[in-house]
Amino acid sequence: MNIRDHAPKVFVVDDDDAVCNSLALLIKSLGIPVITHSSAVDFLAQYDPEQHGCIILDVRMPGMSGLELQDELNLRGAIIPIIFITGHGDVPMAVEAMQHGAADFLQKPFSDRELTGRIHRALATDLSNRARLGEKDRIRAQLVALTPREKEVLRLVTLGKVNKVIASELGISQRTVEIHRAHLMEKMGATSLAQLVRMTMMVDMGISTY
Repeated sequence: MNIRDHAPKVFVVDDDDAVCNSLALLIKSLGIPVITHSSAVDFLAQYDPEQHGCIILDVRMPGMSGLELQDELNLRGAIIPIIFITGHGDVPMAVEAMQHGAADFLQKPFSDRELTGRIHRALATDLSNRARLGEKDRIRAQLVALTPREKEVLRLVTLGKVNKVIASELGISQRTVEIHRAHLMEKMGATSLAQLVRMTMMVDMGISTY
């Protein structure tokens, strides 16, 4: 199976072959593609940040542990959700993993129903996260396309200032402000001031940085 096919997949990372095979059979029965890896290093060697899906990850593994793999993925800015599998003595480690952004953890032994529920939830989370990320990228591209003057007008508009005040601050006519405002609204694809404000808040960056 081609890892670069970005259809949602479940990645099982566990050094226990029996566990990998068992989980793979269960996940395939759900109609979800699955890829198994016997080590964190093996997973990283094939990791594609654009790949949709989730990871089922054992906390304790020889070499690079599950927590160390999570840290490495965080450093790479990965957004793929991780479901940790833990033994009874690993619960404190699982709590640490959750604090570092893990989507969920399951304590052994767990039922097939528990696992499938967590998988469906993680896949839904991944889809939602990628949709928001895609929207942010689109908004950033639209902001970059604005002229310097349009960015100035946008900054003041989103601060709640009316056209007359903006004209005075920028030393231009009110009619010119209206024209710039109409142009930037069109470029941003915004139909209202509220939508425009929400879009700029989504990217969480100052307009002056564009």
